Amino acid sequence: MIFLRSLAFNLAFYLVTIVEMIVFAPYYFLVSRRRAWFVPKFWSRSMLWLQKVIAGTRCEITGMENLPDGAYILAPKHQSFWDTFAFVPYIEDATYILKRELMWIPFFGWYMAKMNMIPIDRGSRVRALRSALAGAKDRMKEKRQLIIYPEGTRRAPGADPAYQQGIVEIYARLGVPVVPVAHVAGLFWPRRKFLRYPGLIKARFLPPIPPGLPKAEFLSRLIAETEAACDLLLVDAANAPNPPPLPPTAVARLAAIEKGLTGTPGGDADILG
Repeated sequence: MIFLRSLAFNLAFYLVTIVEMIVFAPYYFLVSRRRAWFVPKFWSRSMLWLQKVIAGTRCEITGMENLPDGAYILAPKHQSFWDTFAFVPYIEDATYILKRELMWIPFFGWYMAKMNMIPIDRGSRVRALRSALAGAKDRMKEKRQLIIYPEGTRRAPGADPAYQQGIVEIYARLGVPVVPVAHVAGLFWPRRKFLRYPGLIKARFLPPIPPGLPKAEFLSRLIAETEAACDLLLVDAANAPNPPPLPPTAVARLAAIEKGLTGTPGGDADILG
């Protein structure tokens, strides 16, 4: 049954995406960028609705009170394709840093260009960071919200954190708050896998980290606060009446949390307390 529902959802995902891109194109490309945001936000809600009715996967996103006004950086965990679009309806005027090759894709690239995203050449890390910073500074002047994934690539739920230095440099240069986002969507929409599992994806916008902190302090806070919240959500998902299959990384992390609860030195009792 899960296979058939996953197949139906994946087919519907791409079919509805293509249909919406074509149907909304005249409106999208004729109105201003801010008004055009209706289209990607509608698409995001459509995909979440399809996921619920076909795959049986609901979502609960909380913490909207933690989103500041104006310019800020949104820093979600990156576990799944789900976290690339699920937060779009809650963000006023988002911008992404993305590979420039994506801008060359027909329709998709045109849609990205309309939203004035930040394309970079990943051939050189130095050039990529320089162009990302330049683009991000321009978008911050427009009071936009930069969505950046601190770990760079998708990682399995429960995997050891692997935060990159890029977000530290961008945080230091932009001088805006950073809002961490915790979730364990990778349990329900696993990376590089076909199956979509039923259940409830919980995600939360965490309190913003203020600008101006020393780099080491910022990174320490970002990791500690994001990972602690993800641990809570992982425990919650594992204890659900019908939990999704747990990858080895999640099983290992749950075991470590359990050791913390029993008083193991260096454990995570304070996280769950």
